[in-house]
Amino acid sequence: MPPRRVTTPRLRRTAAAAVIAATVLGACASDEDEYVERPVEDLYNEALDALEEPNYAQAATLFDEVERQHPYSAWATRAQLMAAYAYYQDNAYDDAVLALDRFIQLHPSNRHIAYAHYLKALCYYEQISDVSRDQQMTELAMKALDEVITRYPESRYARDAKIKLELTFDHLAGKEMDIGRSYLRQGHYLAAINRFKMVIQHYQTTTHVPEALHRLTESYLALGIEDEARRVASVLGHNFPGSDWYVDSYDLIEGGGPAPEEEPWYKFW
Repeated sequence: MPPRRVTTPRLRRTAAAAVIAATVLGACASDEDEYVERPVEDLYNEALDALEEPNYAQAATLFDEVERQHPYSAWATRAQLMAAYAYYQDNAYDDAVLALDRFIQLHPSNRHIAYAHYLKALCYYEQISDVSRDQQMTELAMKALDEVITRYPESRYARDAKIKLELTFDHLAGKEMDIGRSYLRQGHYLAAINRFKMVIQHYQTTTHVPEALHRLTESYLALGIEDEARRVASVLGHNFPGSDWYVDSYDLIEGGGPAPEEEPWYKFW
């Protein structure tokens, strides 16, 4: 007959511990999703379905899974860009930018590369904050939008990028105006003058120039420099004769008297 297996108390304790450990590990494994490789078409179509629901977070995860499971397929390249789009729609802008930077680096000649740059610009543009806050995102948006216009001038995205670039430019001018008005209220007239001059000199195409000229007039009058105030008001009247800001400046200087002689802006600057 075969020899009987001998089990000592120590061996019994060891065996019991092994059984417990195996049970715990088995329970942990059952709690995790089992990795199953799926056909690329099924994964991609499921991601599209999630995108259309819309469930953007799930769509991004599934598009990432397409690339993870099938990294060398043609679907993987599409999935990279689609994942970035899903992140953008989910307002996960940092994740979207990371995905787009990776796509741009890996596929610089892809036929959708202009859109990748445009979508990256939108990620920054959507985060532009109020003029009272830091404008780092505004500057990043300007740089990205300008890159779309410069590198892909004939693309379908260049026209919209130009419009948005003008708006971001106007936004930066608004930031300078906000600071200038704050200095003016506090009586820091020289600091205010510097801000308003910056708007006039560097943001000439924005909507803030008429007000900047009026605020300059206010600042010079507050300092008692009436000749300079009159000169600025004349620039305002020449370039924006129908502006309410010119009416305000006119009232400040003359109190209902004759308007200051108008001069073109280039004589002033």
